[in-house]
Amino acid sequence: MSRKNIKVKNIPYTYKHNKEAEMTSEKRSWYEGATYHITARGHHRNDIFRDEEDFKIYLIILEEALLYFNNYNYEIIAYCLMDNHVHLLLKTGVEPPWRFIARVHSIYARYFNKKYNYLGTLFQGRYSAEIIENDTYMLETSRYIHLNPVKARMVETPDEYKWCSYLIYVGEQEENFINSKIILNYFQYEKRFKLYREFVYTKLKELREKLLEEEIKANQEIR
Repeated sequence: MSRKNIKVKNIPYTYKHNKEAEMTSEKRSWYEGATYHITARGHHRNDIFRDEEDFKIYLIILEEALLYFNNYNYEIIAYCLMDNHVHLLLKTGVEPPWRFIARVHSIYARYFNKKYNYLGTLFQGRYSAEIIENDTYMLETSRYIHLNPVKARMVETPDEYKWCSYLIYVGEQEENFINSKIILNYFQYEKRFKLYREFVYTKLKELREKLLEEEIKANQEIR
């Protein structure tokens, strides 16, 4: 079993090849270049991010993993980090997603366990990996990911949430390690930021109405 020593922000970790994760992932549908909507949750839905440093470290680990697997051609198209779960829109290259996710979560779990003296499993079992079959679903998934903080009632608009890639998509932040062009290329280049914002906001109105209906219904049930 191979071991590779790595460092993230001067914190040493050992990445251990996980044969069990490999066997689990082999049962999933995969082909070279496939794109997935990855969802990973905290064990028993517990928080996996407790402060700003945790969010930052996870993003650093994502970027490091892209560099580590540079020859495998993984690409992160979009992301959103919530308190107790993670959404990634991940494009694979010559290897399935399990290898990338196993490294990221192994390293992050070691960081988290050491920082908080946490014992036990950090992530809840198998992550969800939903394959993206067409362009329409690709666009819809990016929008779903970026609206997740609104859906969770954490913010009123996606512009207010900084732990996702939305601000890059609307030109408010510089491109980091993600490849937003895969999505933004669907829009007219000169107006791509404006058009993507409009694309998200058309769904935002519908989402707000749904959340309001749920709130009214909940209040009626209390009475």
